Amino acid sequence: MDTQKKIHELVTNNPIVLFMKGTPQFPQCGFSSRAVQLLKACGADNVVTVDVLADPEIRQGVKDYANWPTVPQLYIAGEFMGGSDIMTEMYEAGDLKKCIDLLSKAN
Repeated sequence: MDTQKKIHELVTNNPIVLFMKGTPQFPQCGFSSRAVQLLKACGADNVVTVDVLADPEIRQGVKDYANWPTVPQLYIAGEFMGGSDIMTEMYEAGDLKKCIDLLSKAN
């Protein structure tokens, strides 16, 4: 399957997708670790995580897909939210929890 199509299917078929370095149990960078902590703090469950270190095509493909140069990358309801810095800003403003809560109510 084409990498861009695979990424598109992942982000549109799952409510919350986090492309990260490593896994939630063993993040491989501080930014990915922070992203996981923020999602947990907001009560996000059923988060699909994708370890970009395990697949070089996905690692580059997700950067191209979002036109965003770094990982982690968060998608909620198919929409690109941003990376660790934007997630932190959203969390501090209460917006990340609002997005996750709205998603939970919709499902």
